[in-house]
Amino acid sequence: MMSHPLALIASRDLLREWTSRTLRARYQQSLLGWLWAVVQPVAQAAIFAAIFTRVVPVETGDTPYLAFSYAATVPWAFLAASLSDMTASLVDNMNLVNKIYYPREVLPVATMLARLVDFAVAQLLFIAFAVYYGLPLLTPALMFFPVVLLVQVSLVTGLGLACAAGNVFVRDVRSLLVLVTQLWFYASPVIYPLDAVPAVVRPYYVLNPMVGIIEGYRAILLRGAMPDASLAVSAAVSAVVLVAGYWAFKKAEFQFADIV
Repeated sequence: MMSHPLALIASRDLLREWTSRTLRARYQQSLLGWLWAVVQPVAQAAIFAAIFTRVVPVETGDTPYLAFSYAATVPWAFLAASLSDMTASLVDNMNLVNKIYYPREVLPVATMLARLVDFAVAQLLFIAFAVYYGLPLLTPALMFFPVVLLVQVSLVTGLGLACAAGNVFVRDVRSLLVLVTQLWFYASPVIYPLDAVPAVVRPYYVLNPMVGIIEGYRAILLRGAMPDASLAVSAAVSAVVLVAGYWAFKKAEFQFADIV
């Protein structure tokens, strides 16, 4: 029988412990440890800045390209890393899947929460960007940051649960996810502004939920402005993805132990 969504809340102690375990396993034998949460997005943003300011200039107005890129690179890294980890979470922990009952969504959701911690650490560096470049730091718009984050977490959770369930039955899902994520990256305004997208296709372009999410982060962090209407589109799409992803996961859950 499919469990109620509140079963995940009831299992919050297990969820917290598995999230903590995931973080410890990731960094306990790493020389840089938590610094990797910052080093990776900084390096990627710096590479983008070198290419798109010197080789193929991208117009970002008064916003320095490094800050423009970093504001999108961090949430994109959260999306990509979370989906990869969540997709593999059930297959990589098959012994736990076959043991006593607990909501199986604990495993993928915990891996996502571990990446959310990395996201939070990486976002702290934006304070340095704001000070160095003179960007707005403490503004009323900052109250909307948790709203944008909630929309992204909903999107990642729904997609991650669906991919985790699919990967149990077809192991090609993880490889396919790599390809889809790469294509999705270029179809999202990470390395270029939304204004670069032709106006005639923009109404369809914003149906990509990462458009409103990235633009929301940039509006808040770079301009101290409220997110625009594209965030509402992203919220609607993310809500549908969350419900559909959770439904698909719970529909297939009873078969996991037999197949894994």
